Amino acid sequence: QVQLQESGPGLVKPSQTLSLTCTVSGGSITADYYYWSWVRQPPGKGLEWIGDIAYTGAPNYGPSLNRRTSISRDTSENQFTLQLSSVTPEDTAVYYCARTVSGPGYRYLDVWGKGTRVTVSS
Repeated sequence: QVQLQESGPGLVKPSQTLSLTCTVSGGSITADYYYWSWVRQPPGKGLEWIGDIAYTGAPNYGPSLNRRTSISRDTSENQFTLQLSSVTPEDTAVYYCARTVSGPGYRYLDVWGKGTRVTVSS
């Protein structure tokens, strides 16, 4: 049974870089055809897909944050990491990592972490 767990600081100051790690257990992040995503939900708003990293190691970023986002992985630790630079209070959100299943004509997130709340404030 695949499980994901987010970790990282709960408070980040404006202009700094937010860094979160997702630790995956019960399955390998290099397993064929799986992608590993980051999603966030600001207070009172809907879910926003930030980006993902493929089983090949190739990252893919959403249009709204791509200039500030970097997603990488550590296969030896079975972890993948989100870095979001130059944060502002608008980046305050609950951040989730999730496994993505992708194939011809379909793509969905099937396993989610519990989420971690990040507040951007001085």
